[in-house]
Amino acid sequence: MMEPKELALKVAKLLDDKKAQDVTVIDIGLKASFADYFIIASGGSERQMSALVDNVEDMLEPLGVFPKSIEGKRTSGWTLMDYGDVVINVMTVDMRQKYNLERIWGDCETLEINM
Repeated sequence: MMEPKELALKVAKLLDDKKAQDVTVIDIGLKASFADYFIIASGGSERQMSALVDNVEDMLEPLGVFPKSIEGKRTSGWTLMDYGDVVINVMTVDMRQKYNLERIWGDCETLEINM
């Protein structure tokens, strides 16, 4: 089983490689009981968002890593993928600006994604 930090950085790199916008990894472990890492990424369209979500699942399944749940319809502008210690948010740019998760978790450390 992969360590949560390693999983978070691996997913972030994949999202970046697949042209997601503004991929951010936030270490929420000290502030939240539900997860250790929060990944936020934007897709330029609902079609791209859908592809990004599929890419994450396709990469992790062969590693034996499966989501606890996936919330949000493909057309809702926001998909949340719960992998336990790592929660992935794939959003449209508009939704991301509206909910501003970075501000909510602003007192947490942001990890450097080595591209």
